Amino acid sequence: MEFFTITILCSLFFTILFSFFVFTSSSDARRTTLPLPPGTLGWPYIGETFELYSQNPNVFFTSKVKKYGSIFKTHILGCRCVMISSPAAAKLVLVTKSHLFKPTFPASKERMIGKQAIFFHQGDYHFKLRRLVLRAFTPESIKHFVSDIESIVVDALSSWENRLINTFQEMKIFTFNVALLSILGKDEVLNSSEDLKRCYYILEKGYNSMPINLPGTLFHKSMKARKELAQILAKIISGRRETTKESHNDLLGSFMEHKEGLTDEQIADNIIGVIFAARDTTASVLTWIIKYLAENPSVLHLVTEEQEAIKRGQDEGSEDKNLSWADTKKMPITSRVIQETLRVASILSFTFREAVEDVEFEGYLIPKGWKVLPLFRNIHHSADNFPDPEKFDPSRFQVAPKANTFMPFGSGIHSCPGNELAKLEILVLLHHLTTKYRWSLVGPLNGIQYAPFALPQNGLPIKLSLKY
Repeated sequence: MEFFTITILCSLFFTILFSFFVFTSSSDARRTTLPLPPGTLGWPYIGETFELYSQNPNVFFTSKVKKYGSIFKTHILGCRCVMISSPAAAKLVLVTKSHLFKPTFPASKERMIGKQAIFFHQGDYHFKLRRLVLRAFTPESIKHFVSDIESIVVDALSSWENRLINTFQEMKIFTFNVALLSILGKDEVLNSSEDLKRCYYILEKGYNSMPINLPGTLFHKSMKARKELAQILAKIISGRRETTKESHNDLLGSFMEHKEGLTDEQIADNIIGVIFAARDTTASVLTWIIKYLAENPSVLHLVTEEQEAIKRGQDEGSEDKNLSWADTKKMPITSRVIQETLRVASILSFTFREAVEDVEFEGYLIPKGWKVLPLFRNIHHSADNFPDPEKFDPSRFQVAPKANTFMPFGSGIHSCPGNELAKLEILVLLHHLTTKYRWSLVGPLNGIQYAPFALPQNGLPIKLSLKY
């Protein structure tokens, strides 16, 4: 009897296995005869996630490209992926054939940010939101924030004086304050920022947690904070509707003045989404800039000279000693430092897209549902695109890079709409930092941590002091 049971179970197992193989094979045959890109999917479920995030990502990407070429398959973060590393292929995915590759995020992150956020959509809704976001972040809109950003910079730097600080953590606070200013305006930030920050700090801790919504879990705490955050934003929206009819240059004003109207839920989801997009990335760039300037005194000298010349012009030319929008347009050397930092650090190593149908790509099949990752980091660190790519050399940007070789903010219809604001807040901070302060790096200088952005070890501890 036992032998008979085992025989039946074995037969059933092999029948199911054979049926699955036949179905898969016939399905693949119906789909296409094209091969998958070369590469390996690594271990079951975890794939090659550990290999990617346990070392310098340059090593992972370079070894793959050397072994398989500019297109290869892998498996990271629970997803089967095709990685592409040529500028032409990146342009095809992000621009030319972008309708075939939708933006995608883990489902847990979508729930935390909000399903109505701009990142998760294509088509008419995405186009409408992008237009509203861009309207709030045009140079004409953000130029009005220069003096307020400068006040935030001055207060931040003053609080860092004669202290050992974690640069990344302090920059996160700074960029959060600027983000709230640009989203809600100065008055609303003064009234509501503390509760809003408290909730967001809890929410962000769960971005990379397992989506287990049980009491006590990080995900559950984050979702509770997300609910409270939505309530805070609803009160802000309601208050603005009741108290004023005047136009605002901030993002909330752009959302609320849209003639077709957005629901409170749509506005809240997109506000949270913009905070998510604006905060850690810009803070990471600033952290790397502080490190690169400290390690390259000749570059720091050039930046300081440029900024001190602007300061002398303020002292001699007018009664207003504050930085102006026009002043920020007189910083070509500092701007090239930002560009080179974006290239070398490559804060976003890649971006996620998902094939919306089976796609033939350079003679290979990308199956529907597979992720497609343009490798910005690999493109930025290719000697074909940037000679001596590991060297920090801002002067290389005196000449415009070749098309599609420099994409720190992505490319196409899903590129970052807030890049002008990010550049502005970095320029304002560097102006005051280099003209008034000196700093020194503390601890290991060459270590890098990856969680999830590449950062200097321990968030780059520094000591900051006044020059005079």
